[in-house]
Amino acid sequence: MKKFSDRLVAAALCSAFFAVCGCIDPIPAANEKEPETEKTETVPSLAEIAALLAELPFEKEHIAEVHDAVSASSANGYDEEYTMANLFSVPGSGVGDEHLPTKTPSTYRNPVSELIREHLLSKAGTRSAVGNTVFESEEDVSGYMDILASSDIQVYWPFSENWTGGNDIPVITFDPEDESTTNIGYRIRRNPDGTVQADTVIVDEKMAETTPVWVVNRNTDDGYFSLDMIRQLYPDRVDGGGIVVNPVPTMRSGYSSSTEKVKTLVLKDFVMKRNYDPWFAGASEFFVKCGSVENFTASTEAELQLYSPSITDFMIVVKRSQVGKPQPFNAVLVSDWTGQVDNCAFMIIEDDGGKRTSWKCTALVRIASKSYGIEVELPFNTRDDIVWRGSLSSRYLEAHSGEQQHFGDVDVTFEIEESM
Repeated sequence: MKKFSDRLVAAALCSAFFAVCGCIDPIPAANEKEPETEKTETVPSLAEIAALLAELPFEKEHIAEVHDAVSASSANGYDEEYTMANLFSVPGSGVGDEHLPTKTPSTYRNPVSELIREHLLSKAGTRSAVGNTVFESEEDVSGYMDILASSDIQVYWPFSENWTGGNDIPVITFDPEDESTTNIGYRIRRNPDGTVQADTVIVDEKMAETTPVWVVNRNTDDGYFSLDMIRQLYPDRVDGGGIVVNPVPTMRSGYSSSTEKVKTLVLKDFVMKRNYDPWFAGASEFFVKCGSVENFTASTEAELQLYSPSITDFMIVVKRSQVGKPQPFNAVLVSDWTGQVDNCAFMIIEDDGGKRTSWKCTALVRIASKSYGIEVELPFNTRDDIVWRGSLSSRYLEAHSGEQQHFGDVDVTFEIEESM
């Protein structure tokens, strides 16, 4: 969850509560035409949103709503996140739910979005205790909420699976976006008269492991389909073992599916050995990219021209609680690995955004005992961490099929599976 595509990355430790949503101009002279003013839609900082949430009178139902959303995102293969877009439009929904036609939106008596609206309306015409912002009308409040809903801001709840359903409001903090491992946060206490009081505390990952913590940060992964989403959206591409596959390739002349076994290169599991980003930013998003030639059976150089490389590219989100633990994926990299394929291009990156570029490499195939290279171009971004990239030979993959191998700071298990 670090920085999105061309991510907005701004240091955000400030004490202002609200973005300025309205202002009062001097009264023009009688014969002077009032100049037209234009309100600037400024996206509030992460610190401002954390301060706003710390003022809300959360009840258990609101905490449950946030938990429903982050749990749904997690089930869809994303981080434990509740985007502002979903908070204001489909309360309780997770990242990816909008693509699932069978998903029924949850209903809440008083969703968090209404809690925010009521709180801001209560300040209409008065100055905020923090930031001295004036909300002059309901229109100002609606405009402010629209800005939030269209932003990339979200609530991240690390270790949310540990929540036992208590009434205590989570500690609220925000991503300082400066590689820090600690930050200020707000511990919320309910007073006997129903008001809430926020005490400032220091928040670190150790606290988040044992105490519910909400981190206001930025979303980076909802623009991609996770493997879990692909499995839900395309059940016809999943066999009984849960392997994600491409459509069955068309057999070329000279290839008999009834007499030859089909070899499939599968990524069985994936182990992240260390976190790549500060914990405030959330999980690590890895992209696994493999370039090869599917169902290669050419017998002449002329037939070689009929083939072009295929690229498998998918996202793996590894949560902070999953460091060092094998995550089963069962994802097909090459669905038809024939004996003429000598190697494939393989790359693992950890997504950090930047400008789009690519790694140009070569996949090798054999025709009549001669090797030929087919150019492959694997895309990535300039700020991405390249965990590993190189060529994987067929001999290596077959020799170590089913064995965990080391690739930089991740361990991967490949398997060559055979079927008729």
